Amino acid sequence: MLRIPFLVAITLAFAFGGGIASSVWALKATAGFGSIAIGPWVAFPQAQTATADPYAKAHRARAGDLLFGGAEGLVFSAATDDSGARLSSDCSYDISGITPPARFWTFYATTADGVTLRPGPDLPAAINSWTVLRAQDSSFVIHASAAAKPNNWLAIRHSGSFKLVLTLLDTPTAGSSGLIDLAMPKIIKTGCGNA
Repeated sequence: MLRIPFLVAITLAFAFGGGIASSVWALKATAGFGSIAIGPWVAFPQAQTATADPYAKAHRARAGDLLFGGAEGLVFSAATDDSGARLSSDCSYDISGITPPARFWTFYATTADGVTLRPGPDLPAAINSWTVLRAQDSSFVIHASAAAKPNNWLAIRHSGSFKLVLTLLDTPTAGSSGLIDLAMPKIIKTGCGNA
């Protein structure tokens, strides 16, 4: 007598549970289908526009992130180095080159889930276009490492993998369709452990 209602309840629980789990997984897996990759750097230029796909809109609503308007800015993130290996806090990296044209840019590290890393009150957690030390040709080298480095050092005091985030503000790049031709900084692993 209770067998049929019990089977119906089990079936509904699996259906609803599976649907909710797959929706949460899809929202965590991507910020939308309109990504542009330049080496290890990935950006979603259409995520903040009215023409964004439904997944990007749902991801934006779930995360509660404030995104820039079409010509206000563009956020690039990198979870791997130039060789394709995942960024690990056990290793040191040199981020070198130049950024695309922008009035101002910021550079910082996050966990794999996107939480900003806070290494400590006296340690450099971010670098921007006004504080970075440059060479004569306007290029720069930023050392991302747990150990202190001279010049531009981004402290990575975290365990596990992390992401690098480069935010370009007031940039013609955000409204441009020529994103593929941009020169982005290279991310090179310089050593792991005590090396």
